[in-house]
Amino acid sequence: MKYLFLALAIILEVTGSGFLKASEGFTKLVPTIAMAVAFLGCFYFLSLALKNIPLSTAYAIWAGAGIILTALISVLVFKQPIDMPAVIGILLIVSGVVVMNLCSKTAAH
Repeated sequence: MKYLFLALAIILEVTGSGFLKASEGFTKLVPTIAMAVAFLGCFYFLSLALKNIPLSTAYAIWAGAGIILTALISVLVFKQPIDMPAVIGILLIVSGVVVMNLCSKTAAH
């Protein structure tokens, strides 16, 4: 259940970020409200996940997955280009999350 809560937090964070972009600086009401609801839900589910997942592990997964998914939304939905240095940077972040979860004693499961 803890990883389901974390997955919901990630999905809602990415959704909220997409609506944040769509709100155009909070000038559009519906995307602004959707963004606020998504972020509130995100932090609610993240708080539930943190009851059973160490903060460092949960945040690393949350941030790493959020970066990847947000970059995909940026490219696919908002048609914003991404260059090779950005892709390499994202891969380095993901690699760090994988190393942390597979090798670190900090990431107790």
